[in-house]
Amino acid sequence: MANGKTFVTVSWALRGIAAVILLQTLFFKFTGARESVYIFSTLGMEPWGRIGSGVVELIASILLLLPSTVAYGAIMSLGVISGAIFFHLTKLGIALPLVDDHGELFALAVVVFVCSLAVLIMHRRQLPLYGRLAFS
Repeated sequence: MANGKTFVTVSWALRGIAAVILLQTLFFKFTGARESVYIFSTLGMEPWGRIGSGVVELIASILLLLPSTVAYGAIMSLGVISGAIFFHLTKLGIALPLVDDHGELFALAVVVFVCSLAVLIMHRRQLPLYGRLAFS
């Protein structure tokens, strides 16, 4: 896909969706909201996991929104959200019963994953190894 108007529009939409979802969870993580404390206590990572993942999500969001670092933000976002999806599938469950979320957090994690993967594919040329890869 060339860097035409459609490319730019789709890129910004996907980046915006991923960044907004990541950023909106920061309030809950940094204020120690009941939902976040429950999640990270269940995982045995409270409070350091909650704060640490929040910092990584903040950095990933910023990188996603800066044109020169989009691919790196997508990689970082994929990393942190893959962890969230993994823990939902293994320890937490899709729906969190204590916080009665009906699977919304899991669904948002999947949306961030899909958007970030699409952004990474679209902006793969920003990566230094892109030209050296056989499938490029």
